Amino acid sequence: MYTNYFHLKQAPFSIAPDPRYLFMSERHREALAHLLYGIGSGGGFVLLTGEIGAGKTTVCRCFIEQVPDDCRLAYIFNPKLTVEELLQTICDEFRITVSSAAGVKAYVDAINAYLLDSHAQGHNNVLVIDEAQNLSAQVLEQLRLLTNLETSERKLLQIILIGQPELRTMLARPELEQLAQRVIARYHLGPLSADETGAYVAHRLAVAGVQGTTPVPAALAPSIHRLTEGVPRRINLLCDRALLGAYVENSRDVTPAILRRAAREVFAGDDAIAGGAPRKPLRWPFVAGGVLAGAAISAAAWQAVPHRPTPAPAAPMAVKAQSAPAKAGMQPKPLALSTQDDALRELGALWGQQLPAAAACDAAPRTGLRCYQGRGGLYELRLLDRPAIVGLHDGARVGYAVLTGMDDDTATLAINGQRHTVSLGLLATRIDGEYTTLWKVPRGFRDQVGPGDSGPDVDWIAARLAELDGRRAAPPAGQVLDEPTRRLLRAFQVKQNLKADGLAGPRTYMRLNQLAGVDEPRLLAATGK
Repeated sequence: MYTNYFHLKQAPFSIAPDPRYLFMSERHREALAHLLYGIGSGGGFVLLTGEIGAGKTTVCRCFIEQVPDDCRLAYIFNPKLTVEELLQTICDEFRITVSSAAGVKAYVDAINAYLLDSHAQGHNNVLVIDEAQNLSAQVLEQLRLLTNLETSERKLLQIILIGQPELRTMLARPELEQLAQRVIARYHLGPLSADETGAYVAHRLAVAGVQGTTPVPAALAPSIHRLTEGVPRRINLLCDRALLGAYVENSRDVTPAILRRAAREVFAGDDAIAGGAPRKPLRWPFVAGGVLAGAAISAAAWQAVPHRPTPAPAAPMAVKAQSAPAKAGMQPKPLALSTQDDALRELGALWGQQLPAAAACDAAPRTGLRCYQGRGGLYELRLLDRPAIVGLHDGARVGYAVLTGMDDDTATLAINGQRHTVSLGLLATRIDGEYTTLWKVPRGFRDQVGPGDSGPDVDWIAARLAELDGRRAAPPAGQVLDEPTRRLLRAFQVKQNLKADGLAGPRTYMRLNQLAGVDEPRLLAATGK
């Protein structure tokens, strides 16, 4: 109704899962990384949970599109089935021929024979079950039994359970303890941040063809985030109603008053919207349990609680890790982790600098370096392609290591001068979501460079962009960060999957350094990637 009024090609906030409107936030990317790493970790269960409308189906669709070629995938989206119906559906999805009159044993035998044959051909098999909170305890137990089939190296069936938060409660039941112990990775998909909410709204409007001034002003992003708690489906509902309200009132954009009225209509009965007591906040508790000594803690849980203090040096934590390829039947040895200060000094050594024992990041600028602290995980670090300090969970404590290398299956950690190799599946379940890395700053670097600014750092940016373009002559000194330069910078940022704001932040500098051949250590260099 309002699309023509705002000159849009289609309604931007439909709740239908249109892939053209896909928006992958940091949390969605990290959830996707958990699923992708989970399928190569030797089998068992991977758990992805999230509130209604948090984007679990979005992540699932991205995962299905990115599974390796040697992976055979079965997808069940309506799991409200009996044990026999579930087994029959699995056979149908994997194209296993079984008589329709077959019983449970015949289905299980056929699935086992298929898995053995598939393994012999070099294939992995993954079963994805969406809306898994609807599974009964009997069906979950049957799924566990299906994962009993294994070789000396791995289980022959990987099962990914995707569901609402109550799925975690189900798996905490005593009768499902054996299944819970086979969960090798867990991730709880939290809501969007305030900044991500603004980017999400702008992204959907851009895809819908908005021209010129946006009908949902960026200044409304904090209010939209507060009213929707950052849940994508709630954002869609609110913004759709707000645009309709603006159309009805013949307003060229959504005003704060229109947004508040839309919220009252869409979220009727919500105390926070009505001005009463605050809406009960969403809970993101830690999830413990699993095969790693009962302490496989989700990275998402870290993102939702206050940062814990650095462990005291006298009490280093231990985590199950593998310092060398384990022989059959051998248990991996415990690995004592560093304090944050020790890890920072070890990270500085990779850049050829000796940082002080305390306040290393404050001292880094004197050596031409800057600290960059981010939140994400293995997926984000692979994109950055640079060594970084990572925090690792052991129950309620956090210790630190320097991630110095990564390939498709393993990561290399430096701890107190020694290198250790761990599987990505193990690391993904222990990484706490925060990291710190270093980067070389150009001459005259300033923390904030805006339109119209000039100086050595602007000259450096212009020179790097011209060098990467290959068709432009090196610009003279005294460049100004004008609109043509910002357009070039935005085009570069889009190409490199960076925030396309036309401003040079740390991640833009890092990528310019890498592509310009600045001598910095790389995370993926040893693998040739």
